[in-house]
Amino acid sequence: MLIYSDTFDQFRHDVIYNKIADIMNNAFLESFGRKAAVNEFSSWQNSLSRVKDLIEISETRNNFIALEYQVPYNQSRIDCLLFGKNEKNQDNILVIELKQWTNVTALEIEGNFVETYTGGRKKVVAHPSQQIKGYHNYLLDFIEEFEKEPSITLTSCSYCHNYSNKDISGLFNPIYRNILNEYPIYCREDTTELAGKIKLLLKSGKGSEVFNRFMQSRIRPSRRLLENVKAIINNEASFSLLNEQLVAKNLIWGKIRRGYAKGRKSVIIVKGGPGTGKSLIAVNILAEVAAKRKKVLLVSKSKPFRDGLQAWVGGGSVKNIFVSPYSLTPSRMDENGLDVLLIDEAHRIETANYYQRMRSIDRSEMPMAEQLIRSAKTTVFFIDDKQRVRYQEIGNSSTIKEAAKKFQASMDEVELLSQFRCMGSNDYLKWIESVLGYTTKKRILRKTEIFDFKIFNSPSELYIELGKKEAEKPNSARLVAGYCWPWSEPKPDGSLINDVKIGEFAMPWETKGDHAVGKYPAWFQWAYKPNGFQQVGCIYTAQGFEFDYIGVIIGPDLIFNSTTGTLTGDISMTRDPTLKRDPNNFETYIKNIYRVLLTRGMKGCYVYFTNKETEHFFKERME
Repeated sequence: MLIYSDTFDQFRHDVIYNKIADIMNNAFLESFGRKAAVNEFSSWQNSLSRVKDLIEISETRNNFIALEYQVPYNQSRIDCLLFGKNEKNQDNILVIELKQWTNVTALEIEGNFVETYTGGRKKVVAHPSQQIKGYHNYLLDFIEEFEKEPSITLTSCSYCHNYSNKDISGLFNPIYRNILNEYPIYCREDTTELAGKIKLLLKSGKGSEVFNRFMQSRIRPSRRLLENVKAIINNEASFSLLNEQLVAKNLIWGKIRRGYAKGRKSVIIVKGGPGTGKSLIAVNILAEVAAKRKKVLLVSKSKPFRDGLQAWVGGGSVKNIFVSPYSLTPSRMDENGLDVLLIDEAHRIETANYYQRMRSIDRSEMPMAEQLIRSAKTTVFFIDDKQRVRYQEIGNSSTIKEAAKKFQASMDEVELLSQFRCMGSNDYLKWIESVLGYTTKKRILRKTEIFDFKIFNSPSELYIELGKKEAEKPNSARLVAGYCWPWSEPKPDGSLINDVKIGEFAMPWETKGDHAVGKYPAWFQWAYKPNGFQQVGCIYTAQGFEFDYIGVIIGPDLIFNSTTGTLTGDISMTRDPTLKRDPNNFETYIKNIYRVLLTRGMKGCYVYFTNKETEHFFKERME
């Protein structure tokens, strides 16, 4: 998808007569159902006239330009692409990232980041060369034409037309030397040089030919990407499988291969509770499929989980194999465009209504489960029906089976029974489910239980004990809570407000929204950076992660009902606006939430109850 595309001559005309920003704004409105932000509109007005100047100075003709191209399986948009052929009649595409920056502060943060004023405030953002490197590799990873003959040469750079190349303390600080050598930046003094590059790459014209070849290309993972995935995952000890996990992986892989042999669309449902290794098995199958050079993606709705996987595999182009389900709409993905699609946390599949909030071309009445099955010859859903914690999430085995019938797909099921989290204790998980009321069978947690479960009299005592574990092994312990306290935005200086208050105990929630430092998003900082121990996580952060020790504050949203002798939910005590939208199912959600939180620990779980009757009910079920 792109906002604007036309010949160089028409583009020059639209800029000269001051029409370009309005044309793009109208196209943006048609695609996204809203007008572009004021700062984006302003950037089109200011930067595209500089692109017009470059084209005029280059004296090239019969070429093509595309603006605001949305990269495959992603919401990011590339500012400008130029298409044409060089004097040897070879196809060329020049990608240009446009920046209006004037002042930049260099930052010695891993991953090439800078601080600058953008979007109305100072932000830590990727260095332009790092940003354009990401776009460059993304295109090579997914646009099939780059693997075909005659070859298309992709060249990428940044044009900071208001910035001076004499400022060696900012963008040209020596710490960025390597990335600048790969992906150069052109500044206001470099206009002639950049125009010369355009002339060199596009001298022979025929841009519409190259543009059409690019736009009509099939979108699928490249051989290079698949080979990198295989190599990294197979050599990463963190992804090793044990015992029953290995058996389950081989069983699932066997079903996938049978699907190949039959030549029929197939669907596989893999069921498993917390800690059974669903995600780990999914990643290993990803490596198996990639090794066969089959087209494969791993889908997860959880952005924290995707970010975690991307960081674990070392970033680079391999991270592009992990995508959001929202990127596989019919407008973006051909039917059976993939050989295998792996869906982690399939219980988080949403209703089709979500798509009404997307750009118009991506909107569809087709339910998400059907869209996913449509996308691949074989679709594998990893699911825990008891982890649904939001009203809009409708993923369950029945939903998937009904969707499979519509495509006349074969159906297989695999159940993972062995518990690898919680010290491998299936008894602990069964006890948690018994106490929360998933079953009527009363279970008692024995003193001989190998999993370290403790109840504390105050959150401060819990936090001190958790701190001892964190001191022994950094990033091994985290504190989470039910969403029963307000959640404030960070202060202007980035510091957090102590929203979670219980008596003298006060701590902040983890960093809200998209606030981040360097390359790490908020939720990844909470899970894997040292300062995460000074913050409280919630279900939206913790789901998908695990730690040696987890501390859980069970809030007043889970209470004991003396009439029924069971636990129930109190919707009046939640601060979660999402849960309040479906009061009829609130009790199911709140029990699912605490089931998830209470099973995030590998070795132990420490708990504090704000409601003492709830605490007493738990203690009655302990030896």
